[in-house]
Amino acid sequence: MDLAQDTKRHIDLIADDTLSQFEKVAAVAQSALRAGSVLGTASLASVNTMTSNSAIQKLDQISQANRESYQILAHEPAIARVVVADEDGEQRTYYICRTMPISGVSNLASYRAPVGRLASLPIGSEFSLPNGRIVEVLERAQLHPSQADRGWDSRNTVVEGDHFGPITVESLRAFLSKVAGAEITEDLLEQLLAEESETANVIEGVRRSVITKMGLRDQPVLDQYQDEIFRLPLDKRLLILGPPGTGKTTTLIRRLGQKLDTAFLDEDEQRTVESVGTTNGSAHTNSWLMFTPTELLKQYLKEAFAREGVPASDLRIRTWFDYRRELARNTFGVLRTATGGGSYVLKDAVEILIAAAIDNPIPWFTDFNEWQRSTFINEIRQAAQGLSENSASNISTLGQRLLAIIQRAGSGSLSATFSSLAAEVAGIQTLVAGMKEITDKKIHGALNLQLNRNKTFIDELAKFIDGLQQAPDAEADELDDQDGDEEEANIPRTGRAAAASAYMQAARAQARSQASKRSIGKNTRNGKVIEWLGDRGLGEADRAEVGASLLVQASARRFVNPVKRFVDGIPRRYRAFRRLRQEEGQWYRKEGFSPTDLHPLELDVILLGILRAANDLLSKPNIVRDVDAPVWSSLRPVFDLYKNQILVDEATDFSPVQIACMAALSHPRIRSFFACGDFNQRLTTWGSRSVDQMKWVFPEIEVKEITVSYRQSRQLNELAQALIQAAGGTGQGATLPEYVDSDGVAPALLEGASDPAAVVDWLAQRIREIERFVGQLPSIAIFVESEAEVQPIADALNAALADENTQVVACPKGQVMGQDNDVRVFDVEHIKGLEFEAVFFIGIDRLASLHPQLFDKYLYVGTTRAATYLGVTCDDALPSAISTLRPMFVADWVAP
Repeated sequence: MDLAQDTKRHIDLIADDTLSQFEKVAAVAQSALRAGSVLGTASLASVNTMTSNSAIQKLDQISQANRESYQILAHEPAIARVVVADEDGEQRTYYICRTMPISGVSNLASYRAPVGRLASLPIGSEFSLPNGRIVEVLERAQLHPSQADRGWDSRNTVVEGDHFGPITVESLRAFLSKVAGAEITEDLLEQLLAEESETANVIEGVRRSVITKMGLRDQPVLDQYQDEIFRLPLDKRLLILGPPGTGKTTTLIRRLGQKLDTAFLDEDEQRTVESVGTTNGSAHTNSWLMFTPTELLKQYLKEAFAREGVPASDLRIRTWFDYRRELARNTFGVLRTATGGGSYVLKDAVEILIAAAIDNPIPWFTDFNEWQRSTFINEIRQAAQGLSENSASNISTLGQRLLAIIQRAGSGSLSATFSSLAAEVAGIQTLVAGMKEITDKKIHGALNLQLNRNKTFIDELAKFIDGLQQAPDAEADELDDQDGDEEEANIPRTGRAAAASAYMQAARAQARSQASKRSIGKNTRNGKVIEWLGDRGLGEADRAEVGASLLVQASARRFVNPVKRFVDGIPRRYRAFRRLRQEEGQWYRKEGFSPTDLHPLELDVILLGILRAANDLLSKPNIVRDVDAPVWSSLRPVFDLYKNQILVDEATDFSPVQIACMAALSHPRIRSFFACGDFNQRLTTWGSRSVDQMKWVFPEIEVKEITVSYRQSRQLNELAQALIQAAGGTGQGATLPEYVDSDGVAPALLEGASDPAAVVDWLAQRIREIERFVGQLPSIAIFVESEAEVQPIADALNAALADENTQVVACPKGQVMGQDNDVRVFDVEHIKGLEFEAVFFIGIDRLASLHPQLFDKYLYVGTTRAATYLGVTCDDALPSAISTLRPMFVADWVAP
């Protein structure tokens, strides 16, 4: 591009000033690192021996943050240059950096700071500085620092002002050299070559970068709409929607980076996070959790966070698949473990749910949650009623008081009911303890009688119990579940102690059964032990007396810790709910699964029931204050899960119930929740389908839409829009950024390619064409419809491209394999969130027949992973749903 002389001189000034600034910032940062001008814990402690440990720890964290900032500045001194003018016409130049600025450079500001927004504003925008002065943006340059032997440079710098641009300067250092060496020469050839080099170094508009490595694109400076979103207050509930390539995930990452740095929180936010940290003992910088649908995307998110200086361990970025199982096994005891735990076994492929449950998760959960709450209230009401009718006056008086408390509450908040019941706990414990001592004495007496008759009795029973330990999936004892046995917390599992414990449990169960006139299932553990004992248990008269006492104890015990019984009893109540609705033909299949089987979506429902039950109580400040008191201590496991920030990437892949579980982890005093996604990219049958479903999670959630796509060429963007229209998807079409040369090539299509050899040959030809056009091998991905095809395609294509020394790598189960310039082969299931310069989609008509419900989503997501080149093959022909799009494709990319 030929520049006017005044513009050329101005760009020269910008280049000179920018590279000088790079050198200055990097030198100061390197000097600080060499001098070790960041204090460590030891030196801090020596400064003031009276300094508290927490203060020393906080100062040490600041010191570490400064060290990390210096390291970033030493390699990336600035990401933008902005010139502004105030109302008096006085101009000022700001350099914006990705991290904290360093002292000694007056015009350097962090992008996270309020003034950092200048880098995102278009020319002519007005901005109010923190001091209240209004300035107008006159010039801005997006910088990409790089250091070589010749010194600092900025590659592909986008410069624009009120009288020129935008233009892309490939190299600021090369531009300076050309201007400095612009003397008259008699060598005409040398002059022509110099002019050509100078022209090639400056491009009108914004150059689209080629994607050379697999991962998430680095976008140091957001556009003005993304920038506005990431700066919203900490306590917002936000949903960001937008087509592929619009920077949703980048905005999420940038927001988290800013909100973790307390220096950029306002005073109220700082006080809140400090107070919350004091209560739960967790530093704000560690109090966040992000959910993503796949392991592959998780790994690239960690890299993207690292670029922002945000440490992101596996404890911070989680897949819901893993986190859900961890909660169910280790925190809430829903799932069975080797040491006991819950009664359920999680099975991904078990067929339990009918389509109505999968397609309508909100009514399904609501049905269960309302039923289980009502059932709990009815259970404690009936228990209180039974106590009030007891012949013993002390028991009946207690029952009447309990009944009055429950009836006062009605269908209102359970927190008031639990608070009132807490006053009765001491008396109830004394009553139960006295009655239990008597019943235990009678059962111990019966056991000793058997030992006196047969010294080997306990060993014989132990052997029988060991056999039961190994028996598969015995039915749960419903009688024990419903009446709440007082079995010891640490029941021995083997040996004589286990046999004695089993005898006591079975004797209690048999006595209760007789008193309540309810039978015990023969396949339950107690049923099997009772059958083995025969007449070696309690006598008839003792059974009646003990049974009557146990029923009173069971009713009273419901009030010893009602909060724990309410929350911890949700998995048990779910089993009863499922059995009831199964009989009614709602939500569940009639048969084909065990009572202990649990589908993952069912586990979501149970977990949300637990989390919301606890959250309703923990929303009360007085309960949070006394969370370690005995009456509320069962809420502590949920309280310890709370995070100051919850973030969800690719939110539409998660069901509303799953998202509600994630949202329930946000600290109730902050309620910071940020999700992003695209309904057209939903790749799960249970994924969220509408904004209304998201508003069920948070009615007040703010929905922001961003539509400028920075990834795709014009041709591929048009194809993506056509795919949405053909599939009847939602609108929200992507627009391309201004001043960017978005022209590319039409997508390529191969039909009638049922022969794998023909497909591989076609792929090899297209990959060779891409390398010739680009001048190097960019990031290329090949998507196949099943895991079984990944390795065979990789092997065959490797052989086909052997002469070009191109390596093709299989990525089984979405694992990242190979080097940046390798061609990678993936199962289409693992493609969310990634981007490549070129994508090939193999056998899409086969995919349509295998996944008819999600075919259009897979195709849309697959095609939008490509920035410039897209190739599609069909065993037969394009599926009928998109056959009208055939004119948009070409056979190859060979120039005519």
